[in-house]
Amino acid sequence: MRVREMRELSAEELNARIDETRKTIVDLRFQLALRKLESPAKLRLERKKLAQLLTVATEKVIFVTA
Repeated sequence: MRVREMRELSAEELNARIDETRKTIVDLRFQLALRKLESPAKLRLERKKLAQLLTVATEKVIFVTA
């Protein structure tokens, strides 16, 4: 999902994606600890995605209240 697509999501959809991504990161961290993770790059990509989602969420809060 691109940032442009993230910005088009509603606040509820954005929060749902944030929760989903956080759960995915937890699962990937368990897999990494158990040496079951095929590619550590997946964890980095999910963290990046979470950061982008949180940034978009912050932008929406700032622009809505300002």
